Amino acid sequence: MAASKPVEPQSATGLPRWQLALLVGTPIVLGVGAVYLWNRSRRKGMKGTGERKTPEGTNREEEKNMSPLDHAQSSKNKGNKYFKAGKYEKAIQCYTEAIGLCPGDQKADLSTFYQNRAAAFEQQLKWTEVVQDCSQAVELNPRYIKALFRRAKALEKLDNKKECLEDVTAVCILEAFQNQQSMLLADKVLKQLGKEKAKEKYKNREPMMPSPQFIKSYFSSFTDDIISQPLQKGEKKDEDKDKEGEAISGSWENAGYLKAKQYMEEENYDKIISECTKEIESGGRYTAEALLLRATFYLLIGNATAAQPDLDQVINMKDANVKLRANALIKRGSMYMQQQQPLHSTQDFNTAAEIDTQNPDVYHHRGQLKILLDQVDEAVGDFDECIRLRPDSALAQAQKCFALYRQAYTGNNLSQVEKAMDGFEDVIRRFPKCAEGYALYAQALTDQQQFGKADEMYDKCIELEPDNATTYVHKGLLQLQWKQDLDLGLELISKAIEIDNKCDFAYETMGTIEVQRGNLDKAIEMFNKAINLAKSEMEMAHLYSLCDAAYAQTEVAKKYGLKPPTL
Repeated sequence: MAASKPVEPQSATGLPRWQLALLVGTPIVLGVGAVYLWNRSRRKGMKGTGERKTPEGTNREEEKNMSPLDHAQSSKNKGNKYFKAGKYEKAIQCYTEAIGLCPGDQKADLSTFYQNRAAAFEQQLKWTEVVQDCSQAVELNPRYIKALFRRAKALEKLDNKKECLEDVTAVCILEAFQNQQSMLLADKVLKQLGKEKAKEKYKNREPMMPSPQFIKSYFSSFTDDIISQPLQKGEKKDEDKDKEGEAISGSWENAGYLKAKQYMEEENYDKIISECTKEIESGGRYTAEALLLRATFYLLIGNATAAQPDLDQVINMKDANVKLRANALIKRGSMYMQQQQPLHSTQDFNTAAEIDTQNPDVYHHRGQLKILLDQVDEAVGDFDECIRLRPDSALAQAQKCFALYRQAYTGNNLSQVEKAMDGFEDVIRRFPKCAEGYALYAQALTDQQQFGKADEMYDKCIELEPDNATTYVHKGLLQLQWKQDLDLGLELISKAIEIDNKCDFAYETMGTIEVQRGNLDKAIEMFNKAINLAKSEMEMAHLYSLCDAAYAQTEVAKKYGLKPPTL
């Protein structure tokens, strides 16, 4: 769409499980039977003696000789039996007794008793008590994985996402990121935090005009868009008219839309919305065009709330130029997709195709939507239709090729992968000036670990578009993957920021690398810069998730001295 950016474990003995069952089964059964018979005979012999047995089979004399820790362990064992029987209140009583009996210097045992009581509280859904007992356990044993994870789950239930994330981050590091359960909880909490923070931040953010390079790239993705076309000779107010002796009409002075178009050509983008507003408020002849242009710039600065009424109005103007209405539908459909409303998005693209069947932009951008929805066959069909209507559309040719490549690559269809790679060669041969063709081919070559050739493709991109910051970021990432050259990778990403200090992708990538290097404070700084530049609430939520993950790691490092492996 518009301006889019892509073994079951074996047993310790090595024996099959059924063999283990045979080896241990018989002795266990015999042992249980022997204990039962022994106890029965003992009970018969003890009738009338008045001697009381302890839960663990010790008599009073033996009990006198037990250490305080033995007493505590006995209570804990009794609690475990109640726990297994589902008698959680009695289990809690036993664990409480164990905690009271345990000597304070036996920290490992004491932490276990607290953690066991927390497990019983968990069964009763008493989350506050779970947190309290797990905290005691962790204080006694700071790297107690079971207690940390149980506390994390309870904190999530109490909607304390920040501390939950810190605990589950510690668990992930201690488990070397190998446990699926803890990883899933971390991912869930990060997404929830990201959405909450992005919703608040995006609502109150200051609109920000993206870089001129981004704006030009956005408009270049449309080939049949009236508002992105240069002013016609009769529309221009310029020095040539004065030289030709043509009078400048007073109506031009009041035509805000034509002024806005002039500002577009001059890349004076900050004045466009206000000029379009003048046209709309005066009810001028270019009202529909002004509404669409204003909506487009509202979208570019990330103000979808302001953009939607303008797009709605253009779409509902039955007497407006059909190409204006189709373009408004494409942009509203793209906006809906960014808002994660794929049904509304699909409806808008389909309506655009119905009202303007010969518009290549409709099929091009709907093809991109279908890729996002993982409907590759339909995407290829749309790209084909775009190419039929506009055979010189290099962008559609390149994106169709990439769609076919991804389908073959994810499906592990080697012959189709090879065919798609040949397709890229054909695209760059026929359209040598299409930077996108080289960029997409480079991504495919990187997948195939043909790093040298991918590097050459990125160099071609830079030659064609030296001010495209995104290409420098991709080339920098390639150096990391190919040569493990961290310095060169960071140098190229820094170059991207120098070219375009509003390139959120560059800041995000830099932040990710700094996390992997262990420079968490620097990573957080980079993520925050990217957050302030995010072009949609969905992008912002993703960036907050990255930032929160880095922040949680800093807190875990302070609390427990835990750090994940670094580059």
